[in-house]
Amino acid sequence: MIALSDYLMVGAILFSLSVAGIFLNRKNVILLLMCIELMLLAVNINFIAFSYFLGDTAGQVFVFFILTVAAAEAAIGLAILVVLFRGRRTINVADMDTLKG
Repeated sequence: MIALSDYLMVGAILFSLSVAGIFLNRKNVILLLMCIELMLLAVNINFIAFSYFLGDTAGQVFVFFILTVAAAEAAIGLAILVVLFRGRRTINVADMDTLKG
């Protein structure tokens, strides 16, 4: 049987990979958004594991709301990315430091 510590270790590894991805690659906006989504997935794994082992469904309900917010964040983030790409012809984060009205 898989123990709670195994689930927490997987969540910690995913969270660490996403933090490393954010700090190592600060140029590509799409990769940054993917790392943020991976970070939310790692937190969701921990919520589900605690919910299962404690016998409480509150963690699973909370994961449902996190997934809803993550889907909205991804849709809005990609829409903003498309608008920025049309205006500047790049998705490099360093080129997006000035805004024009």
